[in-house]
Amino acid sequence: MIEDFERVERIVNERVLAKLDHQNLNDLIENPTVENIVLWIWKRLAGRLTLLDELVLWETATACAVLRRSDLA
Repeated sequence: MIEDFERVERIVNERVLAKLDHQNLNDLIENPTVENIVLWIWKRLAGRLTLLDELVLWETATACAVLRRSDLA
């Protein structure tokens, strides 16, 4: 195990879900495309989840954005 799931869930709830729930994405994220949203999420989690290597955000059942640590270099 790399990270405790309870810790990951707590951090995601605090840093991402609580901020996005019942909000207008246009008020939080400039041009809230799936690519920009996944980058916004990465920035909120990276400082707390130091082993974060990849995020996948599904827009529909067949379309997603993938952001990897190597993409940010």
